[in-house]
Parts: sequence; structure tokens; C-alpha cells
Amino acid sequence: MSPIPSRTVAVIGAGAMGSAAAWQLAGRGHRVVLFEQYGPGHTRGASHGSSRIFRHAYPVRRYVDLAARAGRLWRQLERVDGQQVYARTGAVDHGDPAALHVLAQQLGEAGFEHALLRPSEAERSWPGFRFDTMVLHHAEAGRLNADLAVAAMQRRAAAEGAEVWHNSPVASLRVAPSGVRVLTASGSIRFDQVVVAAGAWTPQLIEAVPGLARELPPLVTTQEQPAHFVPLETPVGWPSFIHHPGAKYTGPGIYGLSSSDGIKVGEHGTGPRVEPQTRNFLPEPAGVARLRDYAAQWLPGVDPTSAKPLTCLYTTTPDQNFVIDRRGPITVAAGFSGHGFKFAPAIGELVAGLVNGTVEPPQLFALGRHRQPVGIR
Repeated sequence: MSPIPSRTVAVIGAGAMGSAAAWQLAGRGHRVVLFEQYGPGHTRGASHGSSRIFRHAYPVRRYVDLAARAGRLWRQLERVDGQQVYARTGAVDHGDPAALHVLAQQLGEAGFEHALLRPSEAERSWPGFRFDTMVLHHAEAGRLNADLAVAAMQRRAAAEGAEVWHNSPVASLRVAPSGVRVLTASGSIRFDQVVVAAGAWTPQLIEAVPGLARELPPLVTTQEQPAHFVPLETPVGWPSFIHHPGAKYTGPGIYGLSSSDGIKVGEHGTGPRVEPQTRNFLPEPAGVARLRDYAAQWLPGVDPTSAKPLTCLYTTTPDQNFVIDRRGPITVAAGFSGHGFKFAPAIGELVAGLVNGTVEPPQLFALGRHRQPVGIR
């Protein structure tokens, strides 16, 4: 294969996906500018905080394989940067047996160690939990430190020659015969290609690009209200966990993990819709009350009265699958909030392949899929 010529590439959005894309693109010889509208370590988007779940247990093989690749790249990042961002704690899924059997099958086919356990057996290993019906243990899973991971990817991007421009909002994009004009408050800059990885701000950035906004699946942004609980004992060995409704528990899906801030517990995708520029950052009292009730019933290892709520953004597509696709000189990476952080370096690698024209976009993540007949996947 002929060498890929160096290109100038703007990456818009320095959260997990944009930082990963800048790292991977700069490492392949491109001249990269990473634009971020806010300062380093800001809390306005979806990539901040002390903890994110890392796991391979998905019902779709594409995600299992993507997590496997991401795991290798997280370890590579730690080796070259020197900062630990991943802790292997294992993970437990419990609840609906039908869901767990599908996950176990996918893990087995992909060659990952796993075990199906009875609740009594699992509770002897993890007494901080009360388990529901059936338990799937996946030893390779764990947690990521989001703040440290994003900072490490930006450092590696800069070490490879990328420029990281914080406090540099992009107003819009203009496609021209010679590339793409990136419009900022101080003027416009021409790039050969642009990667839009701006989370909840993606629709407004691409609205002036002919045809592209129409192909973007509808993105819904919500403000979610997880909380940190104080463990009754030092949380050594707390695995990441997912509680699948449908057995004894019939509420919304629950996720959780240990962190330096306590045991984080949250409902998956139940928060109110918001605009990212005007969200109020105020937790929803009813949601926090539900988390306290959940902890009292299912997490005997925490103090259920100790909930310290926080807020975060989800930006999701109707089918919960990501958008990773290219149209002309613009590559869009969107719709990750809720379960995407773990995949960041592998998504950055995929974005780099799309920019280079060396990979085909996965149909599961295609632009325009919401406009196709049912059954396209």
C-alpha cells in the first residue's frame, strides 16, 4: 500500500473521542489542530470525572471486538505516557437471565474468561451486593479514570506534533473545493479534512454543511443524575456492575463502580432532556431518591443515606449505536455518551482510518441509517 500523504486535519471537541482521534491522527503523520471550546479538565461535556466502566460484555460482537481493541490501546497509552488510567477490578452483570446468557455467549465466542454464578455464590465473593437471580462475572473488566485518560491522550497527541487549542470555540464549518474552512471568533482556517467529535454540540456545528445534517441521526441530550455513596468498608475488590431489569428488579437499568469519590451508582438514560449550553447542573431530587432506595435494597456494602449526587450529559442516537462515518472531507464521531468512553482509543483509530480512506465505515455506525428501511443492520 502506498504511504498516506500528510494532511492538515482539524479535530473539533477535546473530550475522549476528539482527544483519541487527535492522538491517532498525529501518530500517523498528520498535522493536527485539536479545538476545544472550554478549558482543560472542564465539566461542561461528557468526558470528565474520576470513573468510567470498562467491559467487554455486550450483546453485539462489534462492540465486544471494539472493546478488546480499546483495551490493548489503553495499555499502550499507559506504557508510552506513564500514567495509569485503567484498573482491572472485574465486572458483574446480574438480573435478567436471558440478557446474561446472551452476554455470556458473546464473551465465550470472543475468547474472554467469564463465569455464570448463583447469587449466593457471588455474594460470598462480593458481600457489598445483593444479587438478582443470576450473575455473570467477567474478570477482564474494570474502570477508567476519565480525567486522567483524556489528559493522557492529549499529551500523546501533542507529543506526536498535534496542537491542542483550549478555549477556542468553533462557530461553523464551510466546505470548499480546496478543503474545509473552520470558522472561529478570530477568523477562518483552511484544513484538508475535519473531524467533528463535539458531543452534544455536533448538530449545530454541521448544520451549515449541505446534506450532512440531514444524514445525522437525531441526537438526544439528557442530564443524568448518578450519585456517589460512601462504602461501609474500604472498597477493595468492588467490581464494576450492571443490573439488568426483568427478573426480581423491574426498575430502570442500573450501573455502578468504585472510584476515588466512593461507589458510583446511576440509572441508565432516565434524565431530563437539556440543551448543553443552558443545562443547570442541578440533580433531579426524584432520581436521587430512587438511587437511595436502590442502594438500600441492593447494595448492603454502602450507606444508602450518603448519596452525593452529580450530573453528567448523555447524547445518544435512537438506536443507542454510535455515529462514526465520513462524508467528503468531514468525518463525524457522535452519540457516545452513556456507554462510549471505554472505546475511545479504538474509535480514535477508526476515525484515523476513515480520514486516511483505509477503512470502510461500519454499517452499525453509519450516517443516514435512520433514513434506511428497517432491517438494514
